[in-house]
Amino acid sequence: MNLKNKVALITGGSKGIGFGVAQSLLQQGIHVAITSRSSASASEAAGLLNASNTTDAKAIGIEADVRNFESQTNAVKQIIDTLGSLDIVVANAGLGHFASIEDLTSEQWQETIDTNLTGAFYSIKASVDALKASKGYYITISSLAGTNFFANGSAYNASKFGVTGFTQAVMLDLRKYGIKVSTIMPGSVSTHFNGNEPDASDAWKIQSEDIGELVVDLLKMNPRTLPSKIEVRPTTPPSK
Repeated sequence: MNLKNKVALITGGSKGIGFGVAQSLLQQGIHVAITSRSSASASEAAGLLNASNTTDAKAIGIEADVRNFESQTNAVKQIIDTLGSLDIVVANAGLGHFASIEDLTSEQWQETIDTNLTGAFYSIKASVDALKASKGYYITISSLAGTNFFANGSAYNASKFGVTGFTQAVMLDLRKYGIKVSTIMPGSVSTHFNGNEPDASDAWKIQSEDIGELVVDLLKMNPRTLPSKIEVRPTTPPSK
């Protein structure tokens, strides 16, 4: 894929992994639309991205909720109306509620599934026609929790196991149209996820920009080759 002047949508792009991916794509000359449920957060993040960008590409912020299909279709329409096309979709928006099955509430379960799994479905469903036209790329951000289960992780594991399987099935559905589909499954990443406060003690973790570099590597892969599922871990985690 010739990356310059391509257009990317990154859900949940105002912070964390999504923001790091947006930075990396802008550095390649890719126009980026980031979404957030907060209009103020989306606009502020887009401003920060544009202020630090050294290419001709630009970032725009859009208020959109991945849990709402109409919201996603409106975001895609706004991107195409503003930037002319849609070539790359990174379904990144996610959250986690961690509790034993005795303590996990039905509301926490529903929010986790709606955001992490249904959000990935709405993201591709809303953009599939645009990606067919551009022979584009759809990437989901799953997790190593999408293949490794753990105590207190029933909702999160279910959502991420679902994202991993969903993405692989979508890959088989869409590759006949020239659309590439991959899922990235990170381990520990230095973000504010689940109340973490990134600081020097997070140096051993994967950094958001590392995932951004990985997305760029996928986009630059020879068209004949598709890494469809990528597990990525910290090189040297702390000893337990």
